[in-house]
Amino acid sequence: MFLNTLSPKFYVALTGTSSLISGLILIFEWWYFKKYGKSFIEQISWTHIYPLIGGSDEDNECDSVESNGHLASTQECKVWRNPYSLFRGAEYRKFFHETGRDPLTYYDMNLSAQDHQTFFTCEADGGKPEYEIMQLSWRERNHEERIKKTKEALAKNPECATAMILLAEEECSYIVDVEKVYKQAYKVAETNLRRSQQLQNHSPAHESMYRRDIHAFVFIRRRLAMCARKLGKLKEAIKMMKDLIKEYPNLNLFNIHENLIECYLAAQQYADAQAFLAKYDGRFFENKIVIIYFNYLVATQ
Repeated sequence: MFLNTLSPKFYVALTGTSSLISGLILIFEWWYFKKYGKSFIEQISWTHIYPLIGGSDEDNECDSVESNGHLASTQECKVWRNPYSLFRGAEYRKFFHETGRDPLTYYDMNLSAQDHQTFFTCEADGGKPEYEIMQLSWRERNHEERIKKTKEALAKNPECATAMILLAEEECSYIVDVEKVYKQAYKVAETNLRRSQQLQNHSPAHESMYRRDIHAFVFIRRRLAMCARKLGKLKEAIKMMKDLIKEYPNLNLFNIHENLIECYLAAQQYADAQAFLAKYDGRFFENKIVIIYFNYLVATQ
């Protein structure tokens, strides 16, 4: 009955008003993205709406950290997932010491902390002091405290591969030192993986432990390949990454495929890069911009 009483002018006014509001939102969104390098709507969704509809405790904790005053000093940093994941100690910290500016925003830290907790922790870690300490280390914001906690975990268990990963990533100031620590971690991770592989079918807890160990093992091998890449040993890096993809064809948790393409381009092996892209296009590369970008690079060469 009410709808029948509405005149055509009302619908015209309603359409015009909604178009005006949509236009203003679009202009503001464009301005915000140009200034801060990220979407305002996406930011609001992550920080306010997502926790209300069932976000995890880690997300809520991260949001509270983001909402403090420190975010203002890093607003100018563009936030994105870097598929090459520079080493924090040898590269990010070096930039910080030379420029006095932190290249990582709290949002970057949140993303990596969530990934670390997903890949390097499991249900079977409960009651093990070294892994419980590492769960705190992954979430710790302060660089020095993170390293301190990690050393405590390593003191309790010298074979804690995930602790060695964090020290290699954050304590070492040079890529050569990073590679040295990762080679030690590789031996430990390989032993842990063999042990958990034999027990994986005993219980769900053992299965989760096996997944954690295989994630650590693959991550260490990938980072060793990246060390070789950064030290100029391109052939060695390419071989290591190709072996990883061959052994674990369905595992692309750590951007191994993108890293291999980058190595091909650095070695000027453009035909290999193009063949690799043609083989895996649509299977592992979720972001089509990556495909377009790499294809363009190959074509221009």
